[in-house]
Amino acid sequence: MGQYERLILMAEDELTQYSTDARKIEKLRQKIGLSVSAAEQKQIKAQLQAELPDGGLAKLVETQRQTVALPFWGIAGLGLLLGISFMQPVDFLATIIGTALAIRIQKWGWKLEAKRLVLRTLEDIEERVRNPAKV
Repeated sequence: MGQYERLILMAEDELTQYSTDARKIEKLRQKIGLSVSAAEQKQIKAQLQAELPDGGLAKLVETQRQTVALPFWGIAGLGLLLGISFMQPVDFLATIIGTALAIRIQKWGWKLEAKRLVLRTLEDIEERVRNPAKV
């Protein structure tokens, strides 16, 4: 596993904690500062800036993944309800497809949010190196 994937996993771990974004960045900054060299940090930052979307659907999924996935959870529930009440096995197909889409959307949003957290942390580290007096 490369540094890039490791940083994304560390960010995902921080996302599971209930704390402010500033605290998440602070904790992640300490971990990155100890384990990743400055050259690797710049390389990873450039890669993240190229990957992360600036707008559109991906940005919406990043910030509101549960809202975007909600209609698909509804389709899954409705398919389950109709499949059971009308004894129609075809309706269970809507349940399977709706559940799969909802889970994929939420995973995609989770990854995007973790990548954004790593990028913001790397920018914070860079800013602290440039201006140590403002800390």
